[in-house]
Amino acid sequence: MRPTSVSDPVPPQDLSGLVGHRMIYTYANGWQYEMYVKNATTIDYRIHSGHVGGRWVRDQDVDLVALAAGVFKVSWTEPTGTSVVVTVVPEQRVLHGTIFFPHWIELDGDKTVLYQNDHLDEMRRYRDAGPTYPIYVVPEFAHITLFEHVGDDDETVIDTAPGALPAGFADRTN
Repeated sequence: MRPTSVSDPVPPQDLSGLVGHRMIYTYANGWQYEMYVKNATTIDYRIHSGHVGGRWVRDQDVDLVALAAGVFKVSWTEPTGTSVVVTVVPEQRVLHGTIFFPHWIELDGDKTVLYQNDHLDEMRRYRDAGPTYPIYVVPEFAHITLFEHVGDDDETVIDTAPGALPAGFADRTN
């Protein structure tokens, strides 16, 4: 990969190592997540356990970039006011995520444990009502236990709530 410079700041963007893939990963704090990189600008995800375990989201707009060959960064801001940055190194089966929860979610995250897409206006109302500060910052490394190519733009990859999945679904490894 060529070095970047002021006149050429963006390295080559080969996103094929992440786009179309599903990954299940567990953070060092025990929280388990699942992310499907639907395409270069969109993810779907489920939260299997943790502070807001049971939550699931489809068609989340993201900024996805290749930082270097095989190293990806996915970042987004949700209607709840939560911002997330996840750096993924699939070959090493490692990622680092930093979640920036607004204070209202730290106090009562259960309000977000649902299929967000059916409650967007409600999430925005909670966000706007706050409180926003202090931000609850959760920086954690995670181990990727399942990484599989399932294809681009497949609406069936994440189409049900975490609690409605078959027993052991999130425990699969490869």
